[in-house]
Amino acid sequence: MAETSPGPVHVEFRGVSKRYGQAVQAVRQIDLEIMRGEFLTLLGPSGSGKTTALMMLAGFEETTEGEILIDGQRIDNVPANRRGIGMVFQNYALFPHMTVAENLAFPLEVRKLGKDEVTRRVRNVLDMVQLPEFGNRRPAQLSGGQQQRIAVARALIFEPKLVLMDEPLGALDKQLREQMQFEIKDIHARLGVTFVYVTHDQTEALTMSDRIAVFSAGRIEQLSTPRELYERPAASFVASFIGENNRMSGAVLTGSEDGSVIVRLDDGAVLNAMSCRAALAVGAKVTLSIRPERLSVLQDGVTALNEIPATVVQSIYVGDHVRLVAATASGQKFIVKLTTSSSQPKLDPGTAIRLGCGREDCLALDR
Repeated sequence: MAETSPGPVHVEFRGVSKRYGQAVQAVRQIDLEIMRGEFLTLLGPSGSGKTTALMMLAGFEETTEGEILIDGQRIDNVPANRRGIGMVFQNYALFPHMTVAENLAFPLEVRKLGKDEVTRRVRNVLDMVQLPEFGNRRPAQLSGGQQQRIAVARALIFEPKLVLMDEPLGALDKQLREQMQFEIKDIHARLGVTFVYVTHDQTEALTMSDRIAVFSAGRIEQLSTPRELYERPAASFVASFIGENNRMSGAVLTGSEDGSVIVRLDDGAVLNAMSCRAALAVGAKVTLSIRPERLSVLQDGVTALNEIPATVVQSIYVGDHVRLVAATASGQKFIVKLTTSSSQPKLDPGTAIRLGCGREDCLALDR
């Protein structure tokens, strides 16, 4: 299959909405550009509109408003089977009465390819998904992970330029799911085709994607790289949905042009933070977000810009880190992830500690 380097816009949503009757608006005025060759994930909770957006692109749902374009050509009025898109579903959708090879050959026979070309491509995709000896088996004779590989192979066999995946790993156990994440990412890197992937699993999205579109209530809340989403969430919803975070409510005491702010929390504590928007007005109500791994337990004699006196409530050894729950006098709870170390003092429940973090570790977000 020909490689394409990430480049110009491949898929475009222009003001796309989807309504079911008058009451339910599943997607609201989406504008989205997907670049050629990129791995873009649509991420969000159930009912956020991510799957509806994917199904409109696939042609299984009609748009209520707006346009969808592939390579600059409108396709929202083109039948699904004429769009030339590869599709992978969670339930694999393999034909149980056909062998693996017959399942793979089916999309090619529909397209009237010659027998020798069909045989060659079937062999190639079985090699690609590392199942070269499985052509004569039926789906019922395969494990869940093997069926998923065949479903991916079938989506790729007719060499589409665009592949859509709807929660494809949802039925797999945790270990196999993680293994398949890397395998699909590796296939994408080798082929260079555009992948659009739907999941509600934040770790999966962070692991696999070039960019992630976070959906909430039918809208895209943020479209960014995994690092940007995790470290610089644009809204409180994004911060809470992606990764664990400690959240506190407060109001801005002072702010400056560079985005640094001082916030007084509802319990009276004062913290130095960074705004994800350039300027927040004095008095603005904000939510502060601190990731658990950005907090440290300060040893005697060590200081930090932000210091939070607290008492250990719970300490759990998780292997590569210790998960600490601590509470302030006002009852505000903090989760802290401490890297496991032999020199680390044992922190039993009831131990008085000081939590510390810098300004960059504490993000001020709109309520």
